[in-house]
Amino acid sequence: MTQPLLDLRGLVKRYGGLVATDHLDLAVQAGHTHAIIGPNGAGKTTLIQQIAGGLRPNEGRITFDGDDITRLPMHQRVRRGLARSYQITNIFKSCSVVDNLALAIQARSGTSMRFWRPAIADSAIFDEARELADTVGLGTRVDSIASNLAHGEQRQLEVGLAMATRPRMLLLDEPMAGMGHGESLQLVELITRLRGTVTILLIEHDMEAVFQLAEQISVLVSGRIIASGSADEIRHNADVKKAYLGDEVAP
Repeated sequence: MTQPLLDLRGLVKRYGGLVATDHLDLAVQAGHTHAIIGPNGAGKTTLIQQIAGGLRPNEGRITFDGDDITRLPMHQRVRRGLARSYQITNIFKSCSVVDNLALAIQARSGTSMRFWRPAIADSAIFDEARELADTVGLGTRVDSIASNLAHGEQRQLEVGLAMATRPRMLLLDEPMAGMGHGESLQLVELITRLRGTVTILLIEHDMEAVFQLAEQISVLVSGRIIASGSADEIRHNADVKKAYLGDEVAP
């Protein structure tokens, strides 16, 4: 097997006497969509915060494309190609869709530092922003103010902001949280379109979506990975059923 794009070895995160990440090992192959599932309190968000750089582990190592990034701050990880979304939508709500995306593109390219040049004058940025809006399914909403978007559309925009950094890996932390069935289907379609163009690490409670999207699934319980495998392997893993899935998955 080729070297994984993301490799975690012996990762530990403690909060006093609570061990949120317990000597965890995880490998994510480039180009794959890899899902992490587990019950509430399993340590999923703590794990993704460590990968993104929002939290520093107490022990262990995080390697990205062969480089040790364990101690790198979040912004340096973004520059190396790690981008993430959040459980709580994080967008510029008073700006239009195209302005949101243009600001993210400016931040990536450094053109925002041209103080004496109006941003609107840089047509290449706005052309890219409109293309990105099309990619995330908001091509007809480019002039809409972000606060006026439906919840699902706001999540699509947040994915667009992450994609504006041109990531090699996209970290999606429960992107379907709070969505209705129709909105979830739209986001599943978006992630399906992104598959193969960017490596995706997905944390999600919607098991139907996970089994549809992920080539590889890892099950996190009490800070440890108890199983990894394909959707079919996870469906029929007795330890997984006992620890988490129960009657949600057919035998």
